[in-house]
Amino acid sequence: MLSKLDHPQKNSRRSLLTGGMILFCAVAMAMADTSIFPSLSPASTGKNSAAAAGSKFTSTDNKNPYRDYAGSASCRECHAEAHQKWAGSHHAEAERLVQTNRDRTAFDPAREFKHGTQKTFVQWHNGFAQIAGLGLSHQWETNSVARVIGEDPLRQFLIAFPGGRFQVQEASYDPRSNEWFNVFGAEDRQPGEWGHWTGRGMNWNSMCAACHNTRVQKNYDAASDSYHTTMSEPTVSCEACHGPLKAHVEWQKKYGGTNDPAFPKLSREQVFNMCESCHARRADLTGDFVPGDKFDDHFELATADASELFYPDGQIHDEDYEATAFLGSKMQHAGLTCLDCHPRSLHMAKLHGNALCMQCHKGGFPKAPAIIPTEHSHHADGSAGNECANCHMPQTVYMQRHSRHDHGFTIPDPLLTKQFGVPNACNRCHADKSTDWSLTNIIAWYGDKMQRHTRERAQIIARARNGEESSRTNLVRLLQTEEIPYWRAVAANLLGGWVIDPNVTAALLQGLNDTNAMVRSACVRSLAPLVDDESVAKALQPKLADPLRNVRIAAALALRATLDLNSPAAADLKRFLEINADQPAGQLQLGAFEIARGNLTNALGYFQTAVKWDPYSPGIRHELAIVFSQLGRMPDAVAQLEEAVKLAPKDAEFHYKLALALNESGDTNRMLTELESAVQCDPRHARAWYNLGLARSTRGDETGALAALVRAESADPADPRAPYARATVLARMGKTAEARLAARRALELDPNFSAATALLQQLEIR
Repeated sequence: MLSKLDHPQKNSRRSLLTGGMILFCAVAMAMADTSIFPSLSPASTGKNSAAAAGSKFTSTDNKNPYRDYAGSASCRECHAEAHQKWAGSHHAEAERLVQTNRDRTAFDPAREFKHGTQKTFVQWHNGFAQIAGLGLSHQWETNSVARVIGEDPLRQFLIAFPGGRFQVQEASYDPRSNEWFNVFGAEDRQPGEWGHWTGRGMNWNSMCAACHNTRVQKNYDAASDSYHTTMSEPTVSCEACHGPLKAHVEWQKKYGGTNDPAFPKLSREQVFNMCESCHARRADLTGDFVPGDKFDDHFELATADASELFYPDGQIHDEDYEATAFLGSKMQHAGLTCLDCHPRSLHMAKLHGNALCMQCHKGGFPKAPAIIPTEHSHHADGSAGNECANCHMPQTVYMQRHSRHDHGFTIPDPLLTKQFGVPNACNRCHADKSTDWSLTNIIAWYGDKMQRHTRERAQIIARARNGEESSRTNLVRLLQTEEIPYWRAVAANLLGGWVIDPNVTAALLQGLNDTNAMVRSACVRSLAPLVDDESVAKALQPKLADPLRNVRIAAALALRATLDLNSPAAADLKRFLEINADQPAGQLQLGAFEIARGNLTNALGYFQTAVKWDPYSPGIRHELAIVFSQLGRMPDAVAQLEEAVKLAPKDAEFHYKLALALNESGDTNRMLTELESAVQCDPRHARAWYNLGLARSTRGDETGALAALVRAESADPADPRAPYARATVLARMGKTAEARLAARRALELDPNFSAATALLQQLEIR
């Protein structure tokens, strides 16, 4: 029997979304409010007439979360020098109003520039900076700029939209060269796409505001699909990093002096958590981080996993910012934090170049090896190759202009380049040379020193991404023995691909008691597919009361089918779902919650909203198809999967799922075609080969069936179904001896496989 259409197994590691910049539509779908959490209804259609395009930023709301804030101007009197330096910093310029003396140069004289097949026009008109180009209507539109984000190396511009929205224009300005460019390069993004400047992926309220301003409250209203976003102060002010200072200001006015009990004194860990809150790629759990809070109480960190977010050695690949790579570094594990290299640089001068690194690597820091740069680098003093950061903090350009240093402090390794395509600093600089040339020099210079733990760890992760069976054992060892918590979390995350293996399950259960919240959360998420197992569910139950919120929410999501909705963990989960309900990923989470609670009709509304917001995401259409299938609406499921295949024609999983849907619909001819397409796209798609074997067998093509089933066994040697199916085909062909061997193979893999046992008994009689 062919497999039924179902949600992807954990070992597929497929995200609900297809990549970091999913394409979404900005119009929501009206639904009745029938959710278990009543305030979490799907968003409704229509524009919010109460919020005109010229709406203003607000600095207070009814809850008054800003009562303890004094504003950066209150710091100037006592901290004049620090305030002056801050005022000229990138933090102070993170976001601001349009200023004629600074911004007119970008818009006057008027000019036009091309990007891909499109063009954009900018001008200064009647005192307003204006940008004209393809808008939400798919027509040429002219919009006035409301605010400016950033300063150097690029400025971006906010456009006010109805419903309290502000959208970030794709047209960006480089003040150094006085050039305009498209932040997406030559990529032709269209209105309706999530990543187009009019879409939710470029929505300021959700994507930008929190890190470009101080104490932002997004205040999304799901019922009207609108925002009433507030903040204590525009831009990254003093209190964005130091926390609320009103009590400090009042104490100083009354008493003065340095022994101020009202000043919030942050530990090194708290300072790092504060920096990490904006300088990390992460999911927001609360929408209300304040300096002094724990990062894991407010965010779930994105880590190296089966996706392409990071390279297997931890180097940044997608737009990942700095903190995650740093957490995976030996530097951070040795006790360094941001302030050791960035010593409150807003307020004082800082060292540059090798002098900064040599503060520790002259031998004065206990855990830092003494290094003589020229001997270590084998490059001349003063050359680019002798600069520590160029080798251990290679730069990647994001947003066409922004060159960012990798903070993983990784070791350049051309062998990883040759084996897995991991970039190395040698060939980044010597682009005209081959990987083998770099590898030859590295071996000559460093010899056996290159065969180090970091290389082995990267190889384990790379092979796990490729689905190699040896990975499960190596990942278990990594989870149990790795010193750096970040990499234990990565191992736990990747082990989700083999969670049904008893040894893997046991290791993940043990990891639930890890001292680090990242690791505990990753273990919970990887164990989630096994919650129907009573022992696993029992082990996860205490995590609902974990000291840190990221673990509690992971546990609440895993146990959502039986979660007590009046529990503290449910309150955490509700808040998480509410603050992310303005994005398609949030709608998918809401839908998944409803499915787990047995409310398929409610779930359907959320999934339809997600597709409405992003008609170009094949992953979301795939998820909607699953719901249609479970509701018995197979024609609708087929239609969604056909769209998914059109959007991602080389994705084997979508072809495979379409084949299953077509089979359930009775269209066996197209089903066979889609299965063949699936294995062409991914020759190691074991389930597609298995089902192709069954399909060919039902058509009397026994030779073709055997060939497909052999490929299925090769792709997944641990699955007993393929050899069992092969045994049945061989038996029908009269090849009894071969059929016995295949049946025995199935029983070797699963001694409790009753169908294989029965078949073997019949074959023994013959």
